[in-house]
Amino acid sequence: MSLLGGIRPPIAVLSVLLLALAGVTALTLGRVDQERVPKAVLNSQQYFAEDGAIALRASIDESVTDLTRTADLFSASGSVSPDAVLDKIGNVYQKWMGTAVVEIESGKLLAARGENVPLTVVDRSKLSEKNGLAPRMVRLENGETRLLAFAVLTWKGEPQKLLVASSSLRFPGISLGKLRAIAVIDERAQVLSSDGIDPAEQVMTEFQRLEIKDSKKQLKSFSKYAAKKAKQNPLQSKEPGSGGFKGVSGSITGEHFAGDRLVAGYATLAAPEPGGATVATSLGLTVIAMVKIADPPMAAGGPGFGLAAAGALLLIGGITVALLLGTVQRPLIRLYLESRRLTRGDLTRPVTVPKYGEAARIGDALERIRRQLHGQGDSDGPTRKRRLGARPLLAVAAVLLLVWSAPLMLLLNRAGDSVVVPQQIINDQRERTDTLTDRVRRALNEGHADLLSVASLVGNNTERAEMTDVLERTLAQHLRYESLYVVDKEGEVLARAGGDPRSDGVAPSTQPVRILDTKSKEPVIVGTAEISGRGGAVVGEFRIDFLNSLLKRPGLGQVRVVDAERRVIGGNTGYLAFEKLANSRLDALVAGSNQKVGLSARPSGVLYRTGDDIQIAAAAPFVGGGAAKSLGWTVVSYQPASGLAIPEYSLQNRTVLAGLLGITAAAACLGWLHIVVVRPLRAVTDQAEALAGGDRRTVLYPRHHDEVGAVTRSLELLRQQLAELRKRDGAKTPAGRN
Repeated sequence: MSLLGGIRPPIAVLSVLLLALAGVTALTLGRVDQERVPKAVLNSQQYFAEDGAIALRASIDESVTDLTRTADLFSASGSVSPDAVLDKIGNVYQKWMGTAVVEIESGKLLAARGENVPLTVVDRSKLSEKNGLAPRMVRLENGETRLLAFAVLTWKGEPQKLLVASSSLRFPGISLGKLRAIAVIDERAQVLSSDGIDPAEQVMTEFQRLEIKDSKKQLKSFSKYAAKKAKQNPLQSKEPGSGGFKGVSGSITGEHFAGDRLVAGYATLAAPEPGGATVATSLGLTVIAMVKIADPPMAAGGPGFGLAAAGALLLIGGITVALLLGTVQRPLIRLYLESRRLTRGDLTRPVTVPKYGEAARIGDALERIRRQLHGQGDSDGPTRKRRLGARPLLAVAAVLLLVWSAPLMLLLNRAGDSVVVPQQIINDQRERTDTLTDRVRRALNEGHADLLSVASLVGNNTERAEMTDVLERTLAQHLRYESLYVVDKEGEVLARAGGDPRSDGVAPSTQPVRILDTKSKEPVIVGTAEISGRGGAVVGEFRIDFLNSLLKRPGLGQVRVVDAERRVIGGNTGYLAFEKLANSRLDALVAGSNQKVGLSARPSGVLYRTGDDIQIAAAAPFVGGGAAKSLGWTVVSYQPASGLAIPEYSLQNRTVLAGLLGITAAAACLGWLHIVVVRPLRAVTDQAEALAGGDRRTVLYPRHHDEVGAVTRSLELLRQQLAELRKRDGAKTPAGRN
């Protein structure tokens, strides 16, 4: 018999699958109700930490790149005094807490701006080594940490000078909201900076002091856990195929304190590309974001539903398997035994004929063949026909299993409109959207600052080749630009790098960042920096893909950037340029977030309910300074609550999955049984009846090496015996006549 053929394997596999499904149903349905912290809340904290890690990594890398590029541009131009260098840097960039210029050979401080830069930690003798100019972290006497970045200023005929800039490790533009804290730790789990734990100086109650003490205690615990996890390989720390964040990230559940619980997410600083490395990733930093939440009430119900569903499956599955065993398998095996008995020559005992279907018809045919071989009757006797065949029996088995599976898929444990969406999810949607808004705004501001830096350097250059060289180096160092070019006051292009200018012939705009054309198929975002004293400007066209790449963050659903007229400029999924938002509710949300509250607009988050459809949405307008503020843009994010790991939806999904597994098991095994057994059995039935009716010429070939094939081989042997009997009878008749 074939290992995969025959009637036994499909029924045995169906039995095993139904038993396994019953066990899974009993263990999973109901267990989701007992989760103290919804998985969606934990996932949201993980995403929040990832947002912080991405923002911090981008800020550090951007600062180092800007410092190095600025030093290169100064070195490529004529000699400039150290004070002039720092003044120009301070006018263009406001990101460093302190800057200084030091003569490398003598160590003499030539100029300084801002806070005192800790120059004593710089070993000037190692600056020429391979990693001599790599950024490093320094712990100050007051416990704060500074990141020092270095670049070399080189002018012909002058001693080399070291440009040093110090910055803090605090997060740029992270929206914390209420009851949230965020921290940066190193590889030894030491907290380098934190926001949101220590409140501003105020009179605190004893309970507030205990809360802060508990938060610091749990932060240390979280730090040790996150530092240990950060040593993992990012590929090994995630579930296979999860993708998403390129570094190590996860979530942690803390302990109770006064009815509340701290939950945290952690994420390492990771390069944008898998396996890549940047200046920031080499520092070994990890971000921890934690928030205080109230434990949700215990959900009604428990494992009772899972046990009941499993019990029902065992009952229905048992009836189904018993039906298949009694009406399909046993009759076929009996036929197999009876047919072999006849081939061995045992013709005295009548054939035991099954009661149903094709097996009964084959049994009738075997009985007729036995009588013909035994000489007891005519082959043209009446044939009994049974209406109920194997296919209706399989259909009955399928209906039985569908009775269990269909309600699970369509009726039971429906989430409905009574789903409780944790308030923390709505808060996180709002705060993450606000953080994303700030990231987009800062990216445009950084781009405009680069243009100002280039404009300050090309202002003294009149040679086209020199201006082109500066533009090409800037374009190579920053991937945010589609093209860079210098125009005169009439708009004529004097030098360019990258793609073709789209504002050729247009006089320079006084608006620092603007949309060039609102009717084109692709938004053209243009930054303009005036060249002092020449009347021209440096123009940079931003890549729309660069803007869209900033919006690709998991857990936010669909994200759109809209202008002041609520037309779509960019998004993380497919969209049409300058189209309207998906519905009027999002329009109203954007309009409400842009209403002035005091002196500034505010981000907002909301939960929409329309029957069973529940949607979470948030909007955050551009706030803060910089060139991009004048755009009046807003970032909108929205997603269905059904896509989140909320207990009601998790239970519904698991219930539907159980039903789908039941239908899949039934379709696979019953389909297998139909293909391997029922169809060949129906063909053999016709052949057996034809053989019993007198067809001695058709040779019977078995299709499979199984029970049906064995019956077919027996019928072929019986056909040969009948043919031999016919020859013998034919030979005796002429002799008798003579």
